[in-house]
Amino acid sequence: MERLHKLRPLILFVSGLMGAAGVALAAAASHGGDTTFLGSASTMCLAHAPVLLGLYIGHRYFRTATLAALVLGLGTIIFAGDLLARHYLGDRLFPMAAPLGGTGMMLGWLVMAVGAFFRVPEA
Repeated sequence: MERLHKLRPLILFVSGLMGAAGVALAAAASHGGDTTFLGSASTMCLAHAPVLLGLYIGHRYFRTATLAALVLGLGTIIFAGDLLARHYLGDRLFPMAAPLGGTGMMLGWLVMAVGAFFRVPEA
């Protein structure tokens, strides 16, 4: 578990990038054409960026916060990346990318929920 804690700065970094990307994608989606994929990618980024920030802060309260953030962040990156590839490249990121990313996001939320049972002892 100690190894995961060394990755904590990455969680904050990804949270910030994901929030910025979400805003940029929302702006791009508002400029006409078929922007379904951009809007969905924006929604996923904007929904999960604050969660990653909360998990970054929450590591002091439950043991699964860092793992949940890493899984949730990676799942969101893969899912949104697939949507962006479909929009800009006209093809998938890789076969089954969206289902893999979506599963990662759901797994991240479940890892967070399990954290209710693995609280950090109060000092």
